[in-house]
Parts: sequence; C-alpha cells; structure tokens
Amino acid sequence: MPPTDSFVKQRAPRNRTLDVTEKERQKLKRRLRLLTNPVDAENILDSTVCQDVFVALPHLPDAFVDLLFVDPPYNLHKSFNGRRFHKMPSDDYMHWVDCWLSQLVRLLKRTASVYICSDWRSTPAIQLVAERYLKVRNRITWEREKGRGAKSNWKNCSEDILFCTVSDDYTFELDAIMLKRRVIAPYTRENGDPKDWHRTKDGNHRLTHPSNLWTDLTVPFWSMPENTDHPTQKPEKLLAKILLASTKEDDVILDPFAGSGTTSVVARKLKRRYVGIEIDERFCCLAEKRLHLALLDSSIQGYRDGVFWERNAMNKQSRSTGIGPQSDPDAGRSLFTP
Repeated sequence: MPPTDSFVKQRAPRNRTLDVTEKERQKLKRRLRLLTNPVDAENILDSTVCQDVFVALPHLPDAFVDLLFVDPPYNLHKSFNGRRFHKMPSDDYMHWVDCWLSQLVRLLKRTASVYICSDWRSTPAIQLVAERYLKVRNRITWEREKGRGAKSNWKNCSEDILFCTVSDDYTFELDAIMLKRRVIAPYTRENGDPKDWHRTKDGNHRLTHPSNLWTDLTVPFWSMPENTDHPTQKPEKLLAKILLASTKEDDVILDPFAGSGTTSVVARKLKRRYVGIEIDERFCCLAEKRLHLALLDSSIQGYRDGVFWERNAMNKQSRSTGIGPQSDPDAGRSLFTP
C-alpha cells in the first residue's frame, strides 16, 4: 500500500465505509480546534474540538447551547481506537458521570433540551445523576438491530436515550417528527375513501405520532456511505429525529463525546450550528471529512418529504432521495484529486 494511504484499511470493493488517508489527515487536522483560553460563542460555533472533554469544557461560554446530545462511554469494557474504558462499580460510574454533567449544565440555555445515551447497565446510574440537574421527561428505547447472541441470556439489541430539559420552557416540534408507516390492512369509509391513511405512489401509508420506542432505525454498516469504523456510531436518522424535535434552524447543538461527528454532520444538514468535542484525532478528522461531504449531499437515509419513513417502507426509487440536493453518493469522498 502506498505510504500516503497507510492509514486506510484494505476493504472489499463494495465496502463504502468512510476513512481518511494519511494525506487527508494532515490537511483535516489543521481545521481542528484546541482550547487554551475562554472563547465566546461566535468564535467556537461550527467547530470540532480535538481535546479531552474535561480540559475543553472550562473554556466554553455560559448558556450558549440549545441542545446537548451526550453519547458517553457506557459502563462496560470497551476499546475506542486503542483507548480502553473499563467497567466501574456503579457508584464510581455515577461519580464519573457527575464530573462531566455538572460542568455541562453551565453551558445550557434555560430553554435547552438534553439527550443522554445509555444501555440497560448504565441507564439507572445516569438517570440518578441527571435528576440532580435536569428534569428527566422520558426514556427512549431504540432497537439497535445488532448484538451478539447469548446461550444463557436474552440477546442485547436495544439502547436507551434519556430525554431531559433544563426547565418547563423547551422546544418540541411534533409536526417535524411524524413517522410514516405502511398500512397492511387499511380501513375505508363507506364511500371507499381511506380512513386515517393515504394512498401514494409508494403504497398505502399513514402518519403516526412518534413514541418512545424506536424500531425504524438502521445501525450504520459497511454498505452505507455514513458508516465509519467508530465502534459506537449512531445513525444519522436517530440524530435527525432528536434535532428536529428539540431545535429550530440556527440553534446550537453541543456533543461533548463527538466520536466520528454524526451529531455535527446532521446539524449541518438540518441548518443548525454545532460544536463537537472528541479526544481522538483520527475520529475528529473523520468528522471533518463527513462535514465536507454534508455540503455536497444533505440527504438523511429514512427521512424524506418532511417525515420519517418506517424501515424498508420506501420503494427502491424513493430510498434514493432525501431531504437535500442529491449527488453521486461517492462524490467528494476523497478530498484530494488523484
């Protein structure tokens, strides 16, 4: 393999997992921020901060965030690009959660919403800490669709997201997050007209209110252009649901454990402002590359015409269209001309 590509894994021809070459990394890392002094909001918006979250947070301004999305390490053994997170006793994990959440609260507007990801092991500890600072309003459970089988236990294929707010004054845009479901046995009125459903070129569908049980998501995998090698990457569709529900255009979203940048990417696609903090330079560079690609194609898989589609509910032609201008899905995947 050529030296300039030594950072990129060898992949099968149809594998579309996004990566950065060493040449790209040298260019992309110049875009990353490192905070050494306090900054105001306008000087930090739309940035990827490559830094330990505990070092970066004290430099951020008060009350500038409209939505906080947190996807922290869960309380289990996990490797993140060579860095390991070790499972702790519950009290120690709660203390660790409190260390960052207590600092993040200062950054939130009074009208801000907070979404914190977890799994069944971590949810009780995170909720107890969240209740010290926030109003916990709901627990979303989403089907992860993947997971190792177990011979003596139930397969673990779901995760939780705690929905919290700072106060009783917050944004929730119900009309922006309606779910389009396929109608299998449609009811009709006496005159034959549909009852609470619609006939469309894509079949019979109805719009339903979103619940706290999400089964319409697809975890990024090798054939999806949003996929990266980050071990806990969330689907863009998941972030789109949250951002559309709890923010408006030009609102500010903060992700203090940004990983490969999904929150920032979706914020850009939906015309929101963003700040992502991530300690790993490789994932920061992946985030910056994905942010570049979002300028070329703002579509989000599973979201079209202002509604979220149930998984596999669209026909082949419909799946190819999204919310924004379309392009060759591989256009711009390399930032450098060969």
